[in-house]
Amino acid sequence: MSIGLLLFIVTFIAALIGLYGMFKKAGITPWKALIPLYNTWCMVEKMEIKKIWFFLQLIPIAGQFITIWILIKFVEHFGRFGVFHHFLTVFFPFIYFPYLGFSDNERYAGIAVVKNYKKGAIREWIDAAVFAVVAATLIRTFVFEAYTIPTPSMEKTLLVNDFLFVSKFAYGPRIPNTPLALPFMHHTIIGTNTKSYVEWIHIPYTRWFARPVKRGDVVVFNFPANDTLINDSQHGSEITYYQEIQGRMMSDHISEEEARQRVIDQYGDMIITRPVDKRENFIKRCVGIAGDTLQIKSRILYINGVAQALPKHHEFNYQVNTTGPLDPDQLNSIGIQYSDDQNKNQVRMIGTNSYQIGMSDDELVQLKMLPGVKSIQPMPLSDYDKSPFLFPYVTGNGWTVDDYGPMWIPKKSATIPLTPENITRYKRCIIAYEGNKFEEKNGQYLINGQPATSYTFKMNYYWMMGDNRHNSLDSRFWGFVPEDHIVGKASLIWFSYDKGPRWSRIFKVIR
Repeated sequence: MSIGLLLFIVTFIAALIGLYGMFKKAGITPWKALIPLYNTWCMVEKMEIKKIWFFLQLIPIAGQFITIWILIKFVEHFGRFGVFHHFLTVFFPFIYFPYLGFSDNERYAGIAVVKNYKKGAIREWIDAAVFAVVAATLIRTFVFEAYTIPTPSMEKTLLVNDFLFVSKFAYGPRIPNTPLALPFMHHTIIGTNTKSYVEWIHIPYTRWFARPVKRGDVVVFNFPANDTLINDSQHGSEITYYQEIQGRMMSDHISEEEARQRVIDQYGDMIITRPVDKRENFIKRCVGIAGDTLQIKSRILYINGVAQALPKHHEFNYQVNTTGPLDPDQLNSIGIQYSDDQNKNQVRMIGTNSYQIGMSDDELVQLKMLPGVKSIQPMPLSDYDKSPFLFPYVTGNGWTVDDYGPMWIPKKSATIPLTPENITRYKRCIIAYEGNKFEEKNGQYLINGQPATSYTFKMNYYWMMGDNRHNSLDSRFWGFVPEDHIVGKASLIWFSYDKGPRWSRIFKVIR
């Protein structure tokens, strides 16, 4: 466990202990202070604030601001209204909450004191809200950010509706490229299709106290292929702009230029671009770092020729043939989710008494013992899991998601010769990520108008893959993640929910 994560856990627990004392003084059952989210529900009830404020916490990103505002309001019910007390609430709760909770000089004053406070109610709400917005923005940018798992690509390491803390300190806080943006929103104004930011001021990539990503880290990053996207419900980050072009090339047997023009003609204004910090957030495991040579052979990952252990909770897809319908209760009892929610469902029927099931090695062993299971074998790969739909989109190399590479991962200051094979792999790094103009004329390569036979990289790059190896849109499909796209390290599950709290996952360290 890193020192930073240990320090975060200690301070988080100290703040909860402080809330324990504050709850006791407020006449609330003290143990309720120790349960995340439920404790804010108790505060809202005690302060007689409208219940909608509790539910607003569940909104991604914006919820952090609401939680801070609720905490500030709770502190005000102890008779502490000043900016200094707001400051302590936001930045030093691990010290200030224990003081309020256990000092003989502090008491819970209640609703009457808040109502009798001389500052007008509207002014008070505005001051608290502004402070919460500013404080939460600073915390999100420089310290940590809350993140919710939306898809099963990291099953079973991370589950849909796991709520995470993502450490910005792990790799150093990154300064936003687009500092002029509406709070509460990532790239789009909620309920509209309008950008939530402007690019009048654009700050080049800057990271304070930068540290490299380590092999094996679970990382949140901006989706590199989201620089250009078809902004509708069928595409976005699910079917990328580049995949749409690749599909047209294959189905219509046309060149890349022709395919791109057809996509532009069809989608027009729906094709937009986004700066790095406003691209979709993805979460995957870093399996290869700058300078590594990566290869997958028969599902086993090799780094620099050395076989790597599979993640503890990895999943692969299998075809399961049975003598009759599978019993959902039996599957759920061994950890295989059979649900109507396709984001959570590991089971898909592909024929009469034939299923595709994504499962871990332990689940595979248990499934074999269930009555009615005739055979289990690796699921045949679809055409989309093979070249040329895999990065770097070339035909004839025989690559699949299970047999891939070798692939060298670019490293800062490393120089490569420019060859037809290298260009297919590293052209996007040279142009899109490192901002060069690249041309090929008469068999010669030109970079920024100058003849070039080699190229020296300006950044480190990483290779990301999901632990759910057959249900993950990852580097095998779109390539490298540049260092300027790294957001932070997924460190701790602070809450998890599926038809009720998943108690065994709360406060679980992510490995």
